[in-house]
Amino acid sequence: MTDEDDLKTLTQLIRKFRFAMVTTMETDGSLVAHPLTVQEAEFDGDLWFVIGKDAPAAQHLARNPHAGVSMSSDDAWVSLSGTGRIVEDRAKLAELWKPALEAWFPNGKDDPNVGLLHFTADGAEFWHSPGSRIVHLVTLLTRRKIEGENEKLDL
Repeated sequence: MTDEDDLKTLTQLIRKFRFAMVTTMETDGSLVAHPLTVQEAEFDGDLWFVIGKDAPAAQHLARNPHAGVSMSSDDAWVSLSGTGRIVEDRAKLAELWKPALEAWFPNGKDDPNVGLLHFTADGAEFWHSPGSRIVHLVTLLTRRKIEGENEKLDL
């Protein structure tokens, strides 16, 4: 595959995911993964998340912006490395806001504690094995290797 094809595949995979684990670093160097909802379906190297400004992930990123994002489904896995920062952009927040977010932020998008986590990827790796669970089960029963792809990209 060419880098352009790989980037296209990565973008298509990311569009499938609703949730991500954003990994940040504690002050003692330990890694912590935080479940967050992906707020933007287009992937151009950036991901956006709505987050409480007082959340541990926001505090970690204020000290050390290096972060990882991982996503998975039954047939695809994505790992991104890059940096994250908390952004104060009320127009972008209004654009990304969905009523379901009120489960976490009952005071709505105008709550001063609601912010945006802007993640910028500088590297990515994905694994993809197309097929349904039935295909995977048949493959397991017949002891045939699943054909899939695994690629690393510099973004």
